[in-house]
Amino acid sequence: MVKNFYIFRHGQSSYNVEGKIQGHTNNSVLTDRGIDQAYATADNLKNKDVEIVISSPLRRAKQTGNIVSKVIKVPLQYDERFTEVNVGVAEGMHYTQALEKFGELYRKWRSSKTQDEDICFENGESKRDVQKRVFKALNEYAQNPDYQNIAVSGHGITLSQTLMALNVEQPDIPNGAIIHLQYDNDNNRWKFVGFLN
Repeated sequence: MVKNFYIFRHGQSSYNVEGKIQGHTNNSVLTDRGIDQAYATADNLKNKDVEIVISSPLRRAKQTGNIVSKVIKVPLQYDERFTEVNVGVAEGMHYTQALEKFGELYRKWRSSKTQDEDICFENGESKRDVQKRVFKALNEYAQNPDYQNIAVSGHGITLSQTLMALNVEQPDIPNGAIIHLQYDNDNNRWKFVGFLN
């Protein structure tokens, strides 16, 4: 049996517009454009037989997940394992400020090279840490017999690292992007199907 996972990035947020590193911050909310992107995401999922939306508990993802779940008329629940990467001391900094303060560490952290997956800021987590926690959650949902088609409201790094774990390099995930994954229960194998939009 094959299960479908539609993992989408939240709509444009206030921190996206301001050029700030979001991470675990909960001060960032959807802009008007971000709200429109959330509705567009819902439209893209209308005919996918999604049975539940699972969201990161951060406001920008919750807002997006809430819009999607209401439009496609399915329940919404939260799972902290889909939270954005914890960027520690870089939290809330403008990108240029982080580059100035952290230099090579920041460049390596932004890199999509696999040898840089263990780079992290002080008090933060690495991209490899993100991959592990996201796939722990995805594997649990894949084994859950209650749902065949699941949508997940997440974040840029969580999506890019989900793909990286499947050997798909996509370092920058646009707001509102939807990735389609399939899990084959018979072979215990994940497959990247493609982007829906």
